[in-house]
Amino acid sequence: MTFLDIPAAAAVFLDANTFVYHFGPHPVLQRPCQELLERVSRSDIAGFTSAHVLSNVAHRLMTFEAADNFGWPMAGIGYRLGQHPDQVQTLMKFRQSVEEVPNFGVQVLPVELAHVLRATEISQQHGLLSGDALVVAIMQAHGFTSLASHDADFDRVPGLARYAPT
Repeated sequence: MTFLDIPAAAAVFLDANTFVYHFGPHPVLQRPCQELLERVSRSDIAGFTSAHVLSNVAHRLMTFEAADNFGWPMAGIGYRLGQHPDQVQTLMKFRQSVEEVPNFGVQVLPVELAHVLRATEISQQHGLLSGDALVVAIMQAHGFTSLASHDADFDRVPGLARYAPT
């Protein structure tokens, strides 16, 4: 199923890659992600995400911005940023992007200890990495079954309907 298949009035949890593709220049996936966020802005669908997802978005966008601004290769860029805090201080686009997310009408949910503990069980049950398992735990805690994500790993979770950009 694609983003176009999300029914009107649905409540959808938005994964990090949806925002990363929206803000980043991806030749194929940017437009569907922009259109999805436009639907949220128009209240055609209700969009939700979590604080930890936005932290992941910030990190990924920061690495893209650093690679672009400083000409650094993506390999090892997190380490390189850690070694150059003065360079990190000059980056601004990643922050502006993350601050824009609530302006789309996306509700940002908190992460609680109970979610993290549940996520460890989900990781073991479905073979998901901890960040993805935390997405599922938060979705389950709020009764969501629809997820907007390009990540097919979520397809291993029964009862979860994943909508991809294309």
